[in-house]
Amino acid sequence: MSETTTTASVLKLWSDEPASSDLLSFDAIAETVADALFDPDLNPIALGVSGAWGSGKTTVLNLIKKQVKARSEESGTTVLVVRADPWRYDPTVGPKESLIAEVLTALQKEFKGEDQVVAGATAALKKLVRKVNWSKAIKMAARTALTAQLPSLDAVMELVSDDPEAIESEKGMETFRKDFKALLKEPALEHVSQVVVLVDDLDRCLPETVVETLEAIRLFLSAKGMSFVIAADESRVADAIRQKLQMRVAADETESVASLYLHKIVQTTIPLPALSEFDTRSYLFLLMARSAGVRGDAYNELVDGCNALRRATGSLDDLTLPEAPDLALEMATATRLTPILYEKFQGNPRRIKRFMNDLYVRQSVAERRGIDLSPDAIAKLMVIERLLEKDFEELLKWLAAGQLRERLDELQKVAKGSANAAEADEAPKTADDADDAGQPETAAEGGDAFSSTMVRWAMLPPTLDATKVSGYLTLAAAFRGRILLDEALPEKLRDLASKLTSGSQLEQGALDTDELKALPPGDLVTLVNHLGRRMQDDPSIQLGAANGLITIAELAPNVADEVQAALLRLPAKELQVATVTLFRKKAAEFDRVLEAWEGSATGPVLKAIGLMRKGS
Repeated sequence: MSETTTTASVLKLWSDEPASSDLLSFDAIAETVADALFDPDLNPIALGVSGAWGSGKTTVLNLIKKQVKARSEESGTTVLVVRADPWRYDPTVGPKESLIAEVLTALQKEFKGEDQVVAGATAALKKLVRKVNWSKAIKMAARTALTAQLPSLDAVMELVSDDPEAIESEKGMETFRKDFKALLKEPALEHVSQVVVLVDDLDRCLPETVVETLEAIRLFLSAKGMSFVIAADESRVADAIRQKLQMRVAADETESVASLYLHKIVQTTIPLPALSEFDTRSYLFLLMARSAGVRGDAYNELVDGCNALRRATGSLDDLTLPEAPDLALEMATATRLTPILYEKFQGNPRRIKRFMNDLYVRQSVAERRGIDLSPDAIAKLMVIERLLEKDFEELLKWLAAGQLRERLDELQKVAKGSANAAEADEAPKTADDADDAGQPETAAEGGDAFSSTMVRWAMLPPTLDATKVSGYLTLAAAFRGRILLDEALPEKLRDLASKLTSGSQLEQGALDTDELKALPPGDLVTLVNHLGRRMQDDPSIQLGAANGLITIAELAPNVADEVQAALLRLPAKELQVATVTLFRKKAAEFDRVLEAWEGSATGPVLKAIGLMRKGS
């Protein structure tokens, strides 16, 4: 595929907030949870939705809320949905008190009926509030919706409970449960058939918050009509319980005491499945399709099409794409990225989305820096940079040593040989194959010089050109604060090489020609070869490196042949006109080089070479 920049394919940043659209068929999980919530035989109930960070738990909670609202409307009843996020609770207010306040506040807002009916419900509510010890944050309590109705601060102060029947005591808990059941039966709430509390991010909380939140849930679970859905990584919640309650884990335990504690509150947990390879590919494609401008019904049709293929265990290749915009590049890029992202991110949607955002940022910066690479080429480079760090460091070493083109070409040959070998393994064997069984595979020659992960990476399309990726690698090294040094180059030559290739006239002016003259012939040859390799790999230093080579030839005629050989390593098709003009007064000395370039050059470069050779 061409590596020319395709501006129409520039990716957009995606919000880290939970998805508003169901791109992964999580509706199946949401519907299953809703079935349990609306089953009268299971009421009250606490369900868990468990998954790792970024697996889509909050998205599932949003889908559950939609399901509950839709079924509530269908049945003509009111199901009150309360969202709770203990991770965001004010630290000055206890987590238990905060959750109780959220539930009671939501119920208070639902009071309906004549004044006398509402007054009765309000009195029942106040009775419950007095069971809660608000002394941790009385100022905060005074500002909540629960106490805003009270006539004065004195009335608020009355809520500070010294009652032996406060919820901290066993007797107080029983009384609270009894009074809460009575509140739900108040005429002002007779239209509310059920209360569903959706608890998010519990696994992000400190151990104390986790345990207190669970204790608050336990308070409500004896009341008919109360249901909880807790979205959290169950193993992290169990660890928090173990830390808070200082429970030891016995070596022979099949289930920890902390897990047993949790399961006394949460009856069953539905695990969120990691994305399959199909899911990963479809998710990548749908993200990129949206960034390409697909919206509304057209986008919904793509989502529905992916979901239908998922249910039918079909292939994404069978997805019907819209006529406009053309999404062939997006589909191809998703297909190419899927195997390695699926493996490295272990089917985690948020990690995939973060990678794509990082890709957009790098692509945007590269484009503004004049780095001419296609989106799929940058995606390939991002894979090795973010997921194969040791291999990426090797790439940077090649660039610093001026070996990028040579090593990339070798790597590509090995990768092509590995791909051919893999295809041969899949093909039916013949009698001739049996005769060759003991022979080494020539396609894999040189493979030992590269890691297996790097060879696998090289097999990803498109094939990369060293002259085009060097700018990206330099940018990536700068983002990492990495200085590109050829470690094989003696330190005394590094400063000279830097000055010779610098685009700064000030730095070039600081070059000490006497220092160059004083170099032993061996060091001069090393420096010449280094400049030749770097010029071949990195177009941004071509002019400076060529000028440096010409300078060395003038100061040390004994290495003129090495200088010409280094210049001849630069293909004519990659020559810049400015580089050719360096030979204006030196055409005779470098005529062999100019003649060789002239045979392959085209356009303005060819014209410039002709002018130099004529002595114009």
